[in-house]
Amino acid sequence: MRGKDFLRLCAFIKPGGSYSSSWRLPEVPANAGIDLSAMIQVARTAERGGFDTLFFPDALALPWTDQDIAHRQGQQADVVDPMLLAAALAPHTKNIGLVITASTTYNEPYHLARYFASLDHLSGGRAGWNLVTSLTDTEAWNFGRDHHPPHDERLARAEESYDVVCGLWDSFADDAFRHDKESGRMFDPEKIFAPRHRGEHFAVDGPLTLSRSPQGRPVIAQAGASRGGRRLAARVADLVFAIEADQERAVEQAAELRSLAEGFGRTDGGPLFLPALTVVTGRTRSEAEDAMARLEATAETTVMLANLSFYLGCDASGFALDEPLPPLPPSNASRSARDRLVAEAARDGLTVRELALRQDRADTVVASATEVADHMQEWFEAGAADGFTVIPPYLPGALDDFVDLVVPELDRRGLRRAARDGETLRRRLGLERPAHRAPARSALKDA
Repeated sequence: MRGKDFLRLCAFIKPGGSYSSSWRLPEVPANAGIDLSAMIQVARTAERGGFDTLFFPDALALPWTDQDIAHRQGQQADVVDPMLLAAALAPHTKNIGLVITASTTYNEPYHLARYFASLDHLSGGRAGWNLVTSLTDTEAWNFGRDHHPPHDERLARAEESYDVVCGLWDSFADDAFRHDKESGRMFDPEKIFAPRHRGEHFAVDGPLTLSRSPQGRPVIAQAGASRGGRRLAARVADLVFAIEADQERAVEQAAELRSLAEGFGRTDGGPLFLPALTVVTGRTRSEAEDAMARLEATAETTVMLANLSFYLGCDASGFALDEPLPPLPPSNASRSARDRLVAEAARDGLTVRELALRQDRADTVVASATEVADHMQEWFEAGAADGFTVIPPYLPGALDDFVDLVVPELDRRGLRRAARDGETLRRRLGLERPAHRAPARSALKDA
């Protein structure tokens, strides 16, 4: 099942919500990033609303070197490792997927293969890997590097890392493990395989110390929007998270991904395309606008400029607020985010202040539940989306409103597929289980 058969929903979860100062709202737990009970509540709400998966972003450093800014940020200063959080959430949920962000730049393939295969086993086949290459020098500094590697180098390492991880996930055939106490044989030695990889970035023998996971391999998500990132996504991803507010451009991106995927020999239609949808909703538009105004009242100009600096890859704190965006210095930050902001500023004639406000608002749809459903249906039927990555600006309230108000409207229109107990995340998304890919010789025979 692919394409227009049903609309997928992914919940993008940052502790307290995606808005930089959401933690200051009185109803938002200020310590949401370490409060397991709060995260269990969010996960269960998303599952009650029929979301297909949770999606947890991550970074391996505080992105702000300016401590005056850092201590005002809510989402990244006091947050547990999302992989451990997902393992903790697994027994408190039943059907919803658990997609975790992990960097190929600062993790070794064996670690990645083991973590995600373990989560897939522990969750009954609900694990997913959002494959990223990281963003900033602050992450490099935590791993003994002076600078974040160049864009092309990061992508090359990511491609090789993915290949090694998949090889490790196929260390055992599906039916390799017998667990036969009577014969004393744990697995069939003819059905164990090792990648024995030797490449530019990695040398990994294997095999992995785990049987093949329930999904064959966890779902792969990708969010790269640069030329190289799109090619990587087209080659490896099952689903793509994209930030795109223009419907026509989203249609073009989705079509390009399908075309690129065909060029890589894929016959599955390519990745599912799930653009971001940041939503503040209510029973009426006026109710939604009041909620958004209340949220924006918590914002500070210095924090908004820090957010803008992060995505531009340079310090914007000295820019004239009421002047156009000046020429930017070279940067090794995310190309897609930087290019998008520069293009928007030029296209819409935005001042630095207006661009900072827009970035902090992140193209939020502020509308009644019916209007939000109209937007989603229009994009879905136009081929601009196979579903949406719904981003609640504050939690739990914005997710509660979406589930209680928008989801019933989507269901009335017959746009979604009901969850079935015991399904893997792949099956729930309409994705095939990948067949085992064995090397030419078994791991033990040629040892």
